[in-house]
Amino acid sequence: MPPDLAILGIETSCDETAAAVIRRHADGRGEILANVVLSQIADHAPYGGVVPEIAARAHVEHLDRIIARAMEEAGMAYADLDGIAAAAGPGLIGGLMVGLVTAKAIALATAKPLLAINHLEAHALTPRLLGPLGFPYLLLLVSGGHTQVQSVAGVGHYHRLGTTIDDALGEAFDKTAKLLGLPYPGGPEVEKRARNGDPARFDFPRPLAGRPDCHFSFSGLKTAVREAIAALPGMTDADIADICASFERAIADTMRERVGVALRRFRQMHPGLARPTLVVAGGVAANQALKFALTELCAEHDFALNVPPPALCTDNAAMIAWAGAERLALGLIDPLEAPARPRWPLDASAEPAPGAGVKA
Repeated sequence: MPPDLAILGIETSCDETAAAVIRRHADGRGEILANVVLSQIADHAPYGGVVPEIAARAHVEHLDRIIARAMEEAGMAYADLDGIAAAAGPGLIGGLMVGLVTAKAIALATAKPLLAINHLEAHALTPRLLGPLGFPYLLLLVSGGHTQVQSVAGVGHYHRLGTTIDDALGEAFDKTAKLLGLPYPGGPEVEKRARNGDPARFDFPRPLAGRPDCHFSFSGLKTAVREAIAALPGMTDADIADICASFERAIADTMRERVGVALRRFRQMHPGLARPTLVVAGGVAANQALKFALTELCAEHDFALNVPPPALCTDNAAMIAWAGAERLALGLIDPLEAPARPRWPLDASAEPAPGAGVKA
């Protein structure tokens, strides 16, 4: 059994500058000692989305201070650490380079192992930081850049069952918000407006419903929203609320049907599992309509549903540190030459989904 491991994690893949320190106990239990996240939302809001150059400059400006604060909150000196983990991809290349180069410098100066972490793997392993969860389990990753279903067989062992062939789910929320003139970030705004709307007013499509595969598509739904807006003589607050509510219901119905196919596929792959687990990770996992739909779906299929708290679903460094600890416990470390990778699929052997392009 490996000893206790203390890991510093660094996350700079998009628009959060984050550092965390976690401990992986010898029995596999996880403990968060510090988890510091600095959001850049205010910096990007005037542009309606993340501007890569602004994000990278902000990481340069703030990362050293954020790391120092995490180490102080954890009560740790660098000598107390067993490894340095940083998100190495996928993400915005400028931001990734800032975090990874910083991690390399610390690792070199302290003679600690470097752990270059796949950001998607960090999402996939987060529930094991919070409590016992054995392999295999099914992962639904829903974020601004990714919508995937993966079978998680172990650390470093993933089998992709489905992916988006166009927009990611979080991207669809943000683009819908932009069409409606709602402020950035759009996803939470759409959810907030939907609470006061009529979800039956607009009959938006449920993309790919009935197909035997596990893929997703959201661009047609976004187009339907744009056409509904164009057909209105003028847009009132009530119209916005109704569009948001109808859009959110279409998303919930679509995800319920598409993920249902994945649950059945996973059962066929692992017939010996008495009650499998569906893990939902990524920023969109915080959406309550989606969570309600998946809760009902899992009950119907006798799956346990595991959704980490919102602070650990959105980008954070605790998940990066934990993925580093999981890998270090298996003796998996990386050379100082490890590159930043803007594209880095979890399942590199997966066949490209038709039409998916780089998101395959």
